[in-house]
Parts: sequence; structure tokens; C-alpha cells
Amino acid sequence: MNLFRLTGDTLHLISMYILIMKLKRSKNCIGISCRMQELYLIVFLCRYIDLFFMFVSVYNTAMKITFILTTIYTIYLIRVKLPISQTYNRKVDSFKYEKYLIPPCAVLSLFTTKTYGPLVILWTFSIWLESVAILPQLVLLEKQREVENITSHYVITMGMYRAFYILNWIYRFFFDVKPFINVVVWLAGLIQTLLYIDFFYYFALAKWYGKKLVLPFNGEPIN
Repeated sequence: MNLFRLTGDTLHLISMYILIMKLKRSKNCIGISCRMQELYLIVFLCRYIDLFFMFVSVYNTAMKITFILTTIYTIYLIRVKLPISQTYNRKVDSFKYEKYLIPPCAVLSLFTTKTYGPLVILWTFSIWLESVAILPQLVLLEKQREVENITSHYVITMGMYRAFYILNWIYRFFFDVKPFINVVVWLAGLIQTLLYIDFFYYFALAKWYGKKLVLPFNGEPIN
């Protein structure tokens, strides 16, 4: 465990806390993609299935269980919990990940897995799927255009979590006794980080000029 990995995990937990506080305090889920949360649940269930077969450490087990249960709770708040669920608009949160993300990631995992054991294939699939899991959220925000501060902080924190994980991989490559080399993880992490860059740009622009964050839609300029 190094500082970059610990910071990344902490930022991931903070992003989840920000999201849950936004839902509970505002009593609405406007601007939040449940479809993204569903993708992350699939990611965690596929990646952490080894909970039933392997023990690494108390920290590792606690983090895995926390990620799974927190994501399930978030989906519950959006889909079921009143009055929050009444504000969920399925027509707006309409990104079809079943068509555009899961099949390509599944095929890609079969071509890039190290071995063809079920656990390794599921792990590889989860890596590729996480790299694009933010897309439903970004598409929803693009449709909405004006983004609440707390929602933008949630997305930014998620992006920072991934950025620190990249620093973690760099650190492990240079300083671990056995250099960390995993091309699948590196490529997926790079893709995931690149997807955040556009949002980071408009967020920084809004903060610089002291304005609300407003995203362009289909290339239309921001007024």
C-alpha cells in the first residue's frame, strides 16, 4: 500500500459520500445517473467475486464490501426511496449500456484476459467496463447542461480518484520489488481518465470566472 493508492481509495469513498449526501439533503436525484451506478455495481460484483474465495487483508475486504453496499444503497435511494425516486427521469437517464458498453467490453475481455479462468475473465471485464462507466453520467449532464455544484464535485472527485490510481501504477512500476506491469489496467485507466478531461476543462473554466458550470450540448457554445 502506498500513499497514491490510499489517496485514490479515499477519494473514491469521498465521492460516494458526496453523492449520498446530495441525494438525501436535496431529496432529489436530478443530474445523477442511476445507469452509471448500475454499471459500477456490475463492475464491483465481477471484480470482487473473489471475496468468497480469497482473503488479502482486512483493509482489502472492508473496502470491497463498502464499495458494493454503498453502490447498492445509492441505487436504492434513486430507484425506490421516496421522495427521491419521484424525481428520477428514466427518459433523460437513457444511455443504453446494455447495447453500447457491456457487449464490447465482454468481447474485449475475451481477447485481453491473461487466462481463461472465470475469475480472471470477470476481472478483466470489470476493468474495461469501469473505464467507460462514467459515460451515462456525462451524457446525462450534457443533456441537462447546467450542473449543480455538488454534482460537479462528485464527478471531479471520481476523476481525481482515477488520476491518483494512475500515479499509484507509476509508483509501483518504478519502486515495487517486482515492477507493476499490466497493459490492460494501464489502457483502461488511461481511457477512463481521458473521458473526464472535457468535464475538468469546463469545471475549471467555471471556477475561474466564478460562474455556474454549464456544459455545451452537441457542439453548441456556452452562453
